[in-house]
Amino acid sequence: MNTLTQRLIAALPLALVAACGSSPSSTASNGETMIYASSARSPSSIANCLEDRLSSVHESRNGNAMELAIGSSSDASYLVSLTPNGYGSVIRVTHGASSSDNPPEAEFRFAVARCTT
Repeated sequence: MNTLTQRLIAALPLALVAACGSSPSSTASNGETMIYASSARSPSSIANCLEDRLSSVHESRNGNAMELAIGSSSDASYLVSLTPNGYGSVIRVTHGASSSDNPPEAEFRFAVARCTT
């Protein structure tokens, strides 16, 4: 293996950790995608995990997709869409209409990361 390849392999774990620990977006507005990822876990498995880790999770269905409102059901802080695909799920998270940060964004991102891996 050449030196460049060794350096890239050595830097890969650091790059993955940096991606998971992104700083909260203070400019994200209502409807703007915060997280877009895929997971090998099913939508129902991810939803159950998020319900265990976070308070105030309200679940609904939209066709094939599961929709989770995090926070007040009428004024959610975060909206999570879980759509099944051939390998598990596609996860899309947007800010809800609420101006509150309940739960705090860092805690919410951590729960999403835990529940989708």
